Amino acid sequence: MALQTDIGNIANIPYWTGGDTLHQVIGIIIYIIIVSIIFSIFGYMVGWLERKLIARAQYRHGPTYVGMWGLLQNLADLIKLLSKEDVIPENAFRPLFAVSLPLLLALSIFIVLLLPYSPTLQATNLGFGLLIIFTIVSFLPLLLFTAGFSSGNKFAGISAQRSILVLLSYELPVLIVVASVAMLAGGYSLDGIISSQAAHYYFGLLMPIGFVVFFIALLAEFERPPFDLREADSELIAGWLTDVSAPYYAIALFLDYARMFLGSVLVSILFLGGWLGPSFLPPLFWILLKAFIVSVFVIVVRATAFRMRVDRVLRFGWLWLIPLSLINLVMTYIVFVR
Repeated sequence: MALQTDIGNIANIPYWTGGDTLHQVIGIIIYIIIVSIIFSIFGYMVGWLERKLIARAQYRHGPTYVGMWGLLQNLADLIKLLSKEDVIPENAFRPLFAVSLPLLLALSIFIVLLLPYSPTLQATNLGFGLLIIFTIVSFLPLLLFTAGFSSGNKFAGISAQRSILVLLSYELPVLIVVASVAMLAGGYSLDGIISSQAAHYYFGLLMPIGFVVFFIALLAEFERPPFDLREADSELIAGWLTDVSAPYYAIALFLDYARMFLGSVLVSILFLGGWLGPSFLPPLFWILLKAFIVSVFVIVVRATAFRMRVDRVLRFGWLWLIPLSLINLVMTYIVFVR
C-alpha cells in the first residue's frame, strides 16, 4: 500500500509518494505512527471525559486524585490491568479464545488507518474505500460471537448470541444509509464524499433522517448504550467479557474506544464535511473537532438513556430504522439525483 500523502504539513517531512520501495515503506511507517499517536491521545482524552461526564450526571466527582483533574487515572488503571496475570478459563477453546479479541482490535485499528484525516494525511485513496471499510466492519460480529462462545461460559455464550443478533439487525440500515451517501456523492470514495460536501451542503443537512438513522445504528453496531446488551447486569454479568482476565479486559476497553473513534470519524466524514472548515486552522483540526463533538454526544446518550430489552432493540431496528433508511434512500434519489 503506497502512501498518497504529504505529511510535511505535520512533521516537515517531504513527499513519499514517489521514489523507491524504501521511501514508500518509510512513508507508511510515518503515517502509521502519526495516526496511532492521534488515535491514542483522542481515545485517552475521550475515556477520561466519559468518566467525568457520567460522574457529573450521577452527582459524583469521577477521577480526581491521580494527576491534575484525574487525567492520569486511566493510565494508572491501564498499568494495573496489564500487570495482572493472564488467565484462560479451563473450559475455553484456547486457540479461538486467545486470538479473537486481539484480532478484533487489530481489524478496528486497521480500519482507523484506512480513514482520511486531511487532504495530506491519508492512506491510498481507493474509489471504493467506503465499501472496503464496511466490508471489514461486517466481520466484527463473527469475531464478537467467537470471543464469547469460545470462553466456555454459558453467560458469555448467551451474550455473544445477543450481540450478533443486534449487530446483524442494525447492519442493514447502516448499509442503506451508506448507499444514500454514495448516491448523493456520486461514488464510494471517502475523498469524493468530502469534496461533494465542499461543493454543496453537509450531507447531515441534506439528509437529516439518514444522519439520525446512521448515528443510532452505529451506536448499536459498536455496542454503545443503550444497545450494550452484553452487559445486562441483572442477567449476564459482563456478557461475553465475563471470563476474560485483566489484560484481556484492558484490550476490550481499548477496543471500545477504538470503535468509538472509528464511528465518530465516519460520522464526521459522511455527514459533517470531514476536514472542511475555515482555513485559519488546519484540516486535521476540523475533522478531529467534529469527531470529538460526536463522541461527546455518544457519551451523553450513555449517561442519559436506559438500556433496552433485546426484543425491543430488535423491533426498533427492523420496524423503525430500516423503513426510515429506505425512506431516506428514496427521498435522496427523488430530490437530489433524479
